[in-house]
Amino acid sequence: MFRSLCLFATLLPVTFAFAQQKTNAPVKLATRPVSTANTNLPSEEAVNGFLKATFGYQPQLTWKIADIRPSKAQGLAQVTVILSTPQGQQQQLFYVTPDGEHAVVGEIIPFGAHPFESTKKELESKAKGPARGPADSQVTIVEFSDMQCPHCKAAQPTIEKLLADEPNAKLIFQNFPLPNHDWAAKAAAYNDCVAKQSNDAFWKFVASVYDSQADITLATADEKLTALADKAGAKGSEAATCAAKDETIAHVQGEVLMGQSVDVNSTPTLFINGRRISDLAQLPYEILKSLVEFAAKGGM
Repeated sequence: MFRSLCLFATLLPVTFAFAQQKTNAPVKLATRPVSTANTNLPSEEAVNGFLKATFGYQPQLTWKIADIRPSKAQGLAQVTVILSTPQGQQQQLFYVTPDGEHAVVGEIIPFGAHPFESTKKELESKAKGPARGPADSQVTIVEFSDMQCPHCKAAQPTIEKLLADEPNAKLIFQNFPLPNHDWAAKAAAYNDCVAKQSNDAFWKFVASVYDSQADITLATADEKLTALADKAGAKGSEAATCAAKDETIAHVQGEVLMGQSVDVNSTPTLFINGRRISDLAQLPYEILKSLVEFAAKGGM
């Protein structure tokens, strides 16, 4: 999905660089409702005032407050806004100090001698998607993906190479359909249903859906996904019936909420023993491989 441009960090004093960059990339996920019940959180009025004072000189830029909530860093409020220009949209996070006097831009990351342990344990208990690789592997890679996302499709050869080079690593797949992709949630439901039939068929199905992205539309999704499920070795008609069930839709939404709980906000996002990698396209392969090797040695 759309890569962070460090917009606030570079633009607050000057101009909105995003507005000059032509992109068709859709907005990142932000589904939680705005809530300012906590007295330490800034009000919507305060956030809107800040955004108006900062970006009001650009009539082509608009915004929507997606979320205001306590951040994982004690005392800071996390604000999520959707920024829109004629060129596209981007979700942006920033943080507000308890006194309401300062905004902090940047990514909050875990700290300590074992900074990824908490996320690792959370994923060990919650990430129960289809898996490949040794069950007792010392390295677990959790992938959060959107079947309609072109960046996810582009990442697959890298992930396949990584698993070939590191055969002792385990990969777990988790659905994370983005709301601005019109057939992604349906494909995620099919993923869930095909996986219930056959783990082998699931991985073939996922690969075939990525390969067929350009041929699938919302109107043809059921027909195409059913056929691809049959081709992968599953029963497509059963997958279609299963995908329409409320319990399947709820299960996919549970995966999204689980991803959000570990700060997934774009796709693809990987976790290597709890260490989040959200910029896979920008990460040299040798560094990615080194991270897996480091994890295998107990380095994280």
